[in-house]
Amino acid sequence: MPPVKPMLAKPVAKIPPGMQYEAKWDGFRAIVFRDGADIEIGSRTGKPLTRYFPELVAALRERLPARCVLDGEIVIARDGHLDFDALSERIHPAASRVATLAERTPASFVAFDLLALADESLLTTPMAERRARLEAALSGVTHPVHVAPATTDTEVARRWFEQFEGAGLDGVIAKPLDLLYRQDERVMFKVKHERTADCVVAGYRLHKSGPVVGSLLLGLYDDEGALQHVGVAAAFSMKRRAELVEELAPLRMESAEEHPWAAWADEAAHETARLPGAPSRWSGKKDLSWVPVRPERVCEVAYDHMEGGRRFRHTARFRTWRPDRAPESCTYAQLEEPVRYSLTDVLGPQN
Repeated sequence: MPPVKPMLAKPVAKIPPGMQYEAKWDGFRAIVFRDGADIEIGSRTGKPLTRYFPELVAALRERLPARCVLDGEIVIARDGHLDFDALSERIHPAASRVATLAERTPASFVAFDLLALADESLLTTPMAERRARLEAALSGVTHPVHVAPATTDTEVARRWFEQFEGAGLDGVIAKPLDLLYRQDERVMFKVKHERTADCVVAGYRLHKSGPVVGSLLLGLYDDEGALQHVGVAAAFSMKRRAELVEELAPLRMESAEEHPWAAWADEAAHETARLPGAPSRWSGKKDLSWVPVRPERVCEVAYDHMEGGRRFRHTARFRTWRPDRAPESCTYAQLEEPVRYSLTDVLGPQN
């Protein structure tokens, strides 16, 4: 019975040998419960996602065994590529908007673990056996429900790591063959892409603990010469947070009026530019204010994935200051683009 907290993965630098390997999907982690006509979709935190994906509820009711619990990922594909922005838009309070988006950007469910079937719990069943049971239970299943491809061949996993990124996936998950399902524990392994970029530091947000840096606001210049907000760098020690305040003090501006992101508080401005502090359903009442600094310093950051070629999908990791780089030289052109790869080649036909 819900809620069930999904089993998690910890990052490693290389693909470990002797395991089962799957692609790392860039979507919403979801635990699906079916009991006859009843379908419940739980998020990673246990909150229900069911109302946001009515088209998926109908598909799951038609395609899944009568009583089962599955672990997987909700994704949306556009033009053969995963689209996380379109997925995020599906979390909307208005039922009419949810219905419209269900038709416009229908979701798919990619199953990669079987936690229960009929009256049997499989939480204490080894992963290799759960995988075999999953494949048998979903044999012949059709779009928009899929079984995630899996292999025990390390060379195949390495090839997937290189190829699948071009379809919007962001790495490989490795699972020990004898692993039992351990809720909310990091007992699997994830290998993600990491690249570096030189970004302009154009501001910072304060840490919740006091007047020290919580995160640095990063920018890149587009083809028109406009500085676009591409994400943040965070995860500093408390000592480093205090040092960053001192290092950026000479560049601190009294207000954002003369800043390239002066319109950040205007919701309409976010429709034509990437600015910090964009209001969203995810931020809620969170304080999105920030301290503007003159965009004159450049830092190198590590990142794993670009969303839509426009922003860092996850928080970037600060590496070092780059005094040798001019801010205006920090453009999107420096970013490495993965070779395009069709999602159809990962999952099969999408219709």
